[in-house]
Amino acid sequence: MFRLSNNLIGILNFLTFLLSIPILGSGIWLATRGSTDCEKFLQGPVIAVGVFLMVVSLAGLVGACCRVSWLLWVYLFCMFLLIVLLFCFTVFAFVVTNKGAGEVVSGRGYKEYRLGDYSNWLQKRVNNGKNWAKIRSCLQDSKVCQRLQAKNQTLDQFIQGSLSPIQSGCCKPPTACGFTYQSETVWLKSNNSTSNNTDCNAWDNNPSILCYSCQSCKAGVLANIKDDWKKVAIINIIVLVFLIIVYSIGCCAFRNNRRDNAYGGWKGYP
Repeated sequence: MFRLSNNLIGILNFLTFLLSIPILGSGIWLATRGSTDCEKFLQGPVIAVGVFLMVVSLAGLVGACCRVSWLLWVYLFCMFLLIVLLFCFTVFAFVVTNKGAGEVVSGRGYKEYRLGDYSNWLQKRVNNGKNWAKIRSCLQDSKVCQRLQAKNQTLDQFIQGSLSPIQSGCCKPPTACGFTYQSETVWLKSNNSTSNNTDCNAWDNNPSILCYSCQSCKAGVLANIKDDWKKVAIINIIVLVFLIIVYSIGCCAFRNNRRDNAYGGWKGYP
C-alpha cells in the first residue's frame, strides 16, 4: 500500500508546481514588457524564484509518486538548504533592523528621518550609487510624491497631517531648512537659512528632483525597509515551521522509497 507521506509530498509539490507557473510567467512578462528600471530590476529575482520552485517541486513530485529515491534526495537537499538560508535571513533581518527610528518634530504631525540612525550595512547599500539609482527610479515610478501633491493641502493641514517615511524624506525638504511652504512639493528657499544640513542645498522644486538625492530620502527608504523586513521576518518564522514539517514528511517518504526499493529488489523485481 502506498505510504501516506508520499501522497502528502506529492500533493504539496503539485500545488507548488502550479504556483510556480504564474510566478515564472510574471517574470517573463517583466523581461519582455518591462519599460522602467524598477520593473527590469525585479525580473531577475522573479524568474529565479519561479524556476527554482518549478524544478524543486517536480523533483519532489516525481520522487515521491514514482518512488525515485535520488530525485527525492535532491528535493530534500534543496529543502534543507532553503530552511538554512531562510533561518539565516530571518536572523539577519532582525539584526540589521534593530536600529533607527523616526524623530518627532515639534508642532508637526509627521516624523523625520536621519540616515546615520540606521545600521552601517543598510547605509552602505543606499549610499552605493548604482543601488540608489535603481531605488530612485522605483520611487519615481511609484508616483508617491505626485499623490502627496494631489492632496492640495493648506500649510496647517500639511503640518498636522501624517506622512509616510518616504513622503517625509523624499517629497519635502527637512524642517530645519526653514523653507516657505507653497504646496506639498513646492517650497521657497530662504536666503536667511543658517542650517548646515546638506539636504537643504539638494532640494529642488523640479518634480523629477525634489529631495530624491537627499540623505533624508535614503533614511526614509530605510525606515520603510525596516518595517517591511520585520513583517517579512515574522512571516518567515511561520514559513520555517511549515517547511520543517514538509521536510520531515519528505524524510518519511524517502525512507519509504528505500524500503520499497529494497523489498522489490529482494523479490527479484527491478
